[in-house]
Amino acid sequence: MEYKELLRAMFVHDQGDAKRIQHMLKVHEFARLIGLEEGLEEQVQHILETAAIVHDIGIRPAEEKYGNCNGKLQEQEGPPVAEKLLAELGYDEYVIKRVSWLVGHHHTYTDVHCMEHQILLEADFLVNLFEDGCEMETIRHTYDSMFRTTAGKEICKTMFGV
Repeated sequence: MEYKELLRAMFVHDQGDAKRIQHMLKVHEFARLIGLEEGLEEQVQHILETAAIVHDIGIRPAEEKYGNCNGKLQEQEGPPVAEKLLAELGYDEYVIKRVSWLVGHHHTYTDVHCMEHQILLEADFLVNLFEDGCEMETIRHTYDSMFRTTAGKEICKTMFGV
């Protein structure tokens, strides 16, 4: 799948915030790689990659509305913005609904029942652990408690020396 239009739309959405744009690109690439290595079906891979690109779309609206962008506010504010953007770009209704659900749960770490949710969490953790400069103890705890896919575990072990 080609994500050029969606990526450019997210660049515009996050214009002036290079860190957020860099974060989105890294999460997308890790999600893409993990999904491919885990052998996801084509449509599930497409949903995963689309969600990875827009997963933090609720940050700016949450900051504007509440002066805060904690995870729960991102989950609350992100889905309607993601749905609008994806509809404008001509995405299929089923894909929009699945991506919206993932955006609304990308900081929910319990009751993870689908691979695209698990992989999105792992990709976001891989990036956040690095960007936040986490200590090895935190990385090990996150690895043990959050990583479930073979590919995600391997990437985390290799990247951080777990």
